[in-house]
Amino acid sequence: MTPHLEAKLGDYAETVLLPGDPLRAKWIAETFFEDARQVNGIRNCLGFTGSYKSRPISVQATGMGQPSTAIYAHELIHFFGVKTLVRVGTCGGIHPSVKLRDVILAQTASTDNGMNRAAFAPFEFAPAADFGLLRAAAGEAERRGIKAHVGGIVSSDLFYGPEGRYQVLTDHGVLGVEMEANTLYTVAARAGAKALAICTMSDCLITGAALDPASRQSSLTEMVTLALEAALAA
Repeated sequence: MTPHLEAKLGDYAETVLLPGDPLRAKWIAETFFEDARQVNGIRNCLGFTGSYKSRPISVQATGMGQPSTAIYAHELIHFFGVKTLVRVGTCGGIHPSVKLRDVILAQTASTDNGMNRAAFAPFEFAPAADFGLLRAAAGEAERRGIKAHVGGIVSSDLFYGPEGRYQVLTDHGVLGVEMEANTLYTVAARAGAKALAICTMSDCLITGAALDPASRQSSLTEMVTLALEAALAA
């Protein structure tokens, strides 16, 4: 048990999916897991463990933002023996090549967050996905006919920012913006764990287009299936 996770050692599988939203964690467990049981309820950041295709699997909500993600990733790895962490979330599109419902497999994650600066000075650390997970996810997406882009994203501390804020990143090929992946990759790298962020583009920051509720739900189903298959194959 930790300050944020009431589970006992062994309650989490070695592979954990990480949505931000607690209710999305509950939905994943109820929709995809066999014999799902709740293992965490502290702060209503729900966690569940069950099985997928007879393999142990867990899901744990992280809340929004990088500080919260850092807490859950650290505790899962260091107190519960988790070895593989896959973020499953939505993102805003900032590159014209990415369309609504497309999936981004985050090869790298830039950030405007300052947590790494003091730790790595004078260097700029470049957090990256585990290649085995990335390769497995890309292959699974191709097999399933899911439109997936492999490339960089940015994890921002700002949900509401000035217009044009991400243009310099777009000019350098960055595909989308979310709020967690950079820290997830850093915590995993420090501990020798595997991590990958998979995000569905639900809102386009270029055109203002957004998925309706029904499309958002079906897109998330595709993404979570992709994440589960890739995590078990890697």
